[in-house]
Formats: sequence, structure tokens, C-alpha cells
Amino acid sequence: MHPVVRFSYALAGHLARGAASITPASGGKVLASLHARRGIRARYAAWRGRDPTRPLLWVHAPSVGEGLQAQPVIARLRERHPELQLAYTFYSPSAAAFARASGADFADYLPFDTADDADAALDALRPTALVFGKLDVWPLLVARAAARSVPVGLIAATFSSGSGRASRPAALLLGDAYRLLNSVGAIDERDAARLAALGVARDRLTVTGDPRYDQAWSRAQATNPQGERVNKLRRARFTLVAGSTWPSDETPLLEAWLAVRARTVGARLVIAPHEPSAGHLSAIERWARRAQITIARFGTPAEADADVLLVDRVGVLGDLYAAASAAYVGGAFHAAGLHSVLEPAAFGAPVLFGPRHLASRDAQLLLASGGGFAADSAQKLSMRILALSSEPAACAAAGNRARTVVRMGLGAADRSADLVEALLARAADGAAATARRWVATS
Repeated sequence: MHPVVRFSYALAGHLARGAASITPASGGKVLASLHARRGIRARYAAWRGRDPTRPLLWVHAPSVGEGLQAQPVIARLRERHPELQLAYTFYSPSAAAFARASGADFADYLPFDTADDADAALDALRPTALVFGKLDVWPLLVARAAARSVPVGLIAATFSSGSGRASRPAALLLGDAYRLLNSVGAIDERDAARLAALGVARDRLTVTGDPRYDQAWSRAQATNPQGERVNKLRRARFTLVAGSTWPSDETPLLEAWLAVRARTVGARLVIAPHEPSAGHLSAIERWARRAQITIARFGTPAEADADVLLVDRVGVLGDLYAAASAAYVGGAFHAAGLHSVLEPAAFGAPVLFGPRHLASRDAQLLLASGGGFAADSAQKLSMRILALSSEPAACAAAGNRARTVVRMGLGAADRSADLVEALLARAADGAAATARRWVATS
């Protein structure tokens, strides 16, 4: 790392640590993230669960999306190696509950990326190997781990063409970390080429695919198609399930739905907002009353006959997609970008979304296959929904094409687990070689 960049980066880390000591617990994600790192070294040091007779894999997945990618890989490793211990770290407060439910031996926020914090974490966890998810590589942690001969890897690695990590300042900051990585599993060949340009050695790069395909497929296969919740929704009526929506999605979607309802008898809309806050839900209910459309909350007696079903909780989208004739996935009318389109596709639902989808590899695959459809206005969205609702056979065929896209991506979790296994074996071989040298010289 360039000396000026190293100094500036280290200074930023120490300032962040100082800010954590005075930051209140409330006030948004950034403040919550800072506050959560108050006393983090002591929490790591207090952990007494490390069993030195067992290997420990440290997985860092910054947010829930990366956690979902890592989940099937971790599951396969635990099936193959029941003795494996797991440390799971994250960055975003939104991932805290996910981490707690991961079953890890140790789960906490990742400390600030300073040399001292990295050493403290490595001293406490004593990992056999360290694996990052997607692209969230922290340069000082990687350097300190490599200095201790801890193999470091990256799974489900993806790197968009417009990413700021390709800039000159980012290269000065992150180049050494990428060069130190022992093994990298890229999602596809284009990602592998971009990672090589960042500094990852070509002989350490493998195309392993995206484990989220395995995760989505497993979720769909585990859902009982004859379950009570699914059967309540599955009737002889066209049902559009709109998941992870924002107000910016709902403006064109609800306008489009009025046109659909006027021409499709009995059509039902299920809306599951990304953030089902009281204000968000109330706004949708007011719209329905103005439009004179019957609306009911999910799980209430009135849901059976309502034209619009409003979901006021999280964790039920899988069952809802299982009952969908077609799906709309939110985010692509929003600056945050498109949410995951894989889950409805795995259930065999054709997937609709808004115009900001270019950064989503999954959306591009669905569009190319004819299993996904984009619309940039309420009018185009209503036309697409009407085409699906009026032609059940064509709608089913599009859903089958969407499911085929997911099926074609299966196997990534096993290939990624193979990569991590090789890192663990590398560490074991290194430890054995060190022990032999110690015996020979003693």
C-alpha cells in the first residue's frame, strides 16, 4: 500500500474508533454501526469458545445478501466437516439478526480495519482460514492474516464494470490485499477478468458461480406446495406477488394495477414492502380506499376475498412466491437498485422489474431467457402484466424459463465449498510442515 494511502487509511480507522466511543445507539445505520463497535476488542477477547483441537473458519459477510450467498457454502462445509468451528462477522446492522441465527460459534461485527484491531481479532479467533464474501476485502486485516500464514480467500466474488474499486485511489488502497489472496472463486469469467486486473493472481482464480442460486433453489424445494398458507392464496385467479417494494415501485405498480383490474376479472395483487413500516402500509391502504379496491392485511380472515393483500411482516415471501402466477421484484425504480430476482424465479414465476436493472447479472439472464421482463413506466408495466394474465400458457412457459435459469446456476455452493476446503487443507499442511521443522531443529 502506498505510504500516503496507508497513513490516511490508518488515521480514518482510528478516528472511527474514537467516534464509536461517543456515538449514540440510535440515529440510523451509520451511527448504529459505529455504536455497535464500542468495546468490540473486549468482546472478542472475552470469547472462550475456541477449541484448539478443531479447525476454525472465519467467514466475513458484510450484509444479509452476502450472508445468503455464504449460507449454502457453510452448510456444505459443516456436512463434510462436523468438527469445523465457525466465526461469522458482518458490517451492516441489518445483518445482526441474520448472524445470530447462523449457528456460528462466534458472531459479531467486524472490528475497524486497523492493524491493532485486526491483530486483536486474530488473537481471539485464531482462525485456520479467513474467507470474505462477494468483494468486501479489508486490506489491513488481510495483511495481518497473511503475516500469520492464515490462508485468505474470497467466495462468490463479483465486480461490476462500473465499480469504484477500479479507480486509481481504490487500486492504491486495495491492490496489495487482492495480491495476497490465496484463492478466489468468481461468479463468472467477466468477474474473474476484472479481479485479475485488480491484482488477484490468475492461478488463484476459479470460476465457481453464485451460491445464491443454490440457496434460492433449496428454499423453493423446501416449501410445501400444498401447505396451508400457499393453498389459501392459490385459487383460480391470476395472482401477482410484488416483493421487496419501495414507494418508488408502488407508484407505477399501483397505477398499472388499476388498468389490469379493469380488464382481468378476479386478478389479485399481493404487496410485500421491503420495509413494512406503519406509515408505508397505511399509504397503500389509503390508495386502495381511494381506488375502491378491497384490501386486507396478510393473515387476517378478510385475506381470502380481498383484491389486494398487504403483507405487514418479513420472512414469508417464499410461501407467497409459491402461490404466484407472476412476480414483481422491487428496487429497480429506486436508487438502491433491484432486489434479488432469484427466489421468485426458483418458484417458476415469470419476474417483472423496473428500469434500473443493468447492474443485476441475474436480471440480465432472466431477460435473455424470456423468463424476466423490464418496464420503465406504469403503462408498460400494465401491458406486460396483462399479457401474462390473459395468456396462462405463455405465463407458465415464461415461469419455466425463469426456473431453468436458476437450475442452470446450481452447483456453485459445492464448488465454493471445495475452494474453502482447499484453504483449510493448506493451513493444515503448513502447520504440519512447521511442526516438522521444529522437531528437526530441536
